[in-house]
Amino acid sequence: MHLRGRLVHRITRQDVGRRVSLRITLPGGGFTDIVGVVESWADGVLVLRRRDDSTVEVAEGDIAASRVVPPVPPRRRGNRA
Repeated sequence: MHLRGRLVHRITRQDVGRRVSLRITLPGGGFTDIVGVVESWADGVLVLRRRDDSTVEVAEGDIAASRVVPPVPPRRRGNRA
């Protein structure tokens, strides 16, 4: 998400349905990261579905950086040899 010390915002509305990583600016300063699938993006608000199936709303203006990330690999079943 950094490009030579700068934060880069790389996702667009066309990324609805894809898994993304967002770096969010916190009200008191600093940042936090959220990873999830973009469920919707309307009226300046993104809804992300996280791995635990919860959803989170993120105001577009709070996004400091973003990028598309690979899907979560399926879990392996059974025992390893």
